[in-house]
Amino acid sequence: MSAPSIPNLLSLRGSRGGARGRSRGRGGHPASASSSSSSATRDATIQGTDTDAAVSRMSAVDLGYLQDPFAQFFVQSPAVGVPVRRLPIINRGTYTRTAALDRLVSSFLSGGESGERQIISLGAGTDTRCFKLFSQPTQAGLIYHEIDFPVTVRKKLQLVSSIPSLRAIIPNTKLEGETWSSQQLPNGCQYWCHGLDLRDLLKEDRKSIVGVRTDIPTLLISECCLCYLEVSESSNIIKHFTDRIQSLSVIVYEPIHPNDPFGKQMVSNLAARRIRMPTLDEYTDPHKQEARLRNAGFNSTQSLTIEEIWKKWVTAEEKERVDSLEGLDELEEWNLLAGHYVVAWAWRGKGFEGWERGLG
Repeated sequence: MSAPSIPNLLSLRGSRGGARGRSRGRGGHPASASSSSSSATRDATIQGTDTDAAVSRMSAVDLGYLQDPFAQFFVQSPAVGVPVRRLPIINRGTYTRTAALDRLVSSFLSGGESGERQIISLGAGTDTRCFKLFSQPTQAGLIYHEIDFPVTVRKKLQLVSSIPSLRAIIPNTKLEGETWSSQQLPNGCQYWCHGLDLRDLLKEDRKSIVGVRTDIPTLLISECCLCYLEVSESSNIIKHFTDRIQSLSVIVYEPIHPNDPFGKQMVSNLAARRIRMPTLDEYTDPHKQEARLRNAGFNSTQSLTIEEIWKKWVTAEEKERVDSLEGLDELEEWNLLAGHYVVAWAWRGKGFEGWERGLG
């Protein structure tokens, strides 16, 4: 499991353009030794997209698109490889997606009454958002959960334990089974990292995830995670949380429009990497993404494509700054690419006043 920038579909531009998904989620359970092997191979392929995410994030940071002092620690491992400079169109995509998620998360944390709040990031992989949030002294009462494959979670623990800059932010880690945590962070914050296949949440005997609170406003984040699951699995995983948490919100970032010429090429590129996104065939446009969240039990829904977010949420001054970093000649191609990704968000219950005031 993991999250992406503007993922795997960007291999459309060739090897320099690289994709950057973040592996998260996957298909159904195997029924035989052969299918078990196939499932394991697919899971490994999805996990590998997290490397693309780390490299693309580092490219955007190196060139000045983003400020993220923690990105460097996730591209130095031999398993990740040498940092690669992505094409301008991809760097802009990474920047815009990150800016959108940052804006939504910030509004969630600052909106409404003060008090404890909870974030649950599905398929977090090498995501650095938790480090950025916990490094801010004003952030209090935050309980942050990350869920990913056990192998990915163990690697993250090794990094945090071995790198002083990370260990200073998340100290005194405690490992129990496939979950490690730091429950006594400054300002009443907690961090939990769960080694868990999301499909295991669908088992009848599955208990609630350790450390997850059900009595405080909670934000569920899926950045190209649930799209790797079968549609029914994706829906039931969301249901796992809606059944337990009343004041709940969700952010979903996924590709859309698979049936036009550009979308068909994206799907073809994914297939070449043996990657399939079942929800892409089901939730093909922003309206269907919003309907998906309403059907999941959320009262209020909104969505914007990455193209719309660049136009509406990025100020003129910031656009000028970003343009000055590399310049972008392929504006038509940028609009086409950015129009094929959507950020949809929804909420119900109390604690989402910032979102209710409108972000779109």
